[in-house]
Amino acid sequence: MEQDDVFDRIVSIGMFEHVGGKNYKTFMKVIRRCLKEDGLFLLHTIAGNTSVHSVDPWIRKYIFPNSMLPSAKQITAAFERLLLLEDWHSFGPYYDQTLMAWYQNFKKNWGKIKNIYDDRFYRMWTYYLLSCAASFRARRNQLWQLVFSKEGIKGGYQYRI
Repeated sequence: MEQDDVFDRIVSIGMFEHVGGKNYKTFMKVIRRCLKEDGLFLLHTIAGNTSVHSVDPWIRKYIFPNSMLPSAKQITAAFERLLLLEDWHSFGPYYDQTLMAWYQNFKKNWGKIKNIYDDRFYRMWTYYLLSCAASFRARRNQLWQLVFSKEGIKGGYQYRI
């Protein structure tokens, strides 16, 4: 079934990593089809510095099966001739802090959920959060937020908080 509705705004947060490289162009075509002529699309995604076709084997097996971190090259190839890039922000240097806060909250609240999960889960989740924090701290991974329009915003796109 195809989506026939069109929208002023479309937001994708933390989902593009699960689309898969072979589907990026199709994803952008759907966005274009569903976006009003003067609409905006926000793509918020974790990304990598180099083009790959799969994620770290441990992450793939235990955390996010079939995921993939897109590169700038893969993202730009996907939206080329479909959408106009209005803005590109990099929040990667700050995501280390987010992951460390999640880790601290996980540790602090483990007593409330440890009767549901085993020690193996605790070790896996701890490893996941800390290794991801390290990857952002080392600038190996990125967190990008891109804003697109169909043909450009009259007067230019204005970033507002």
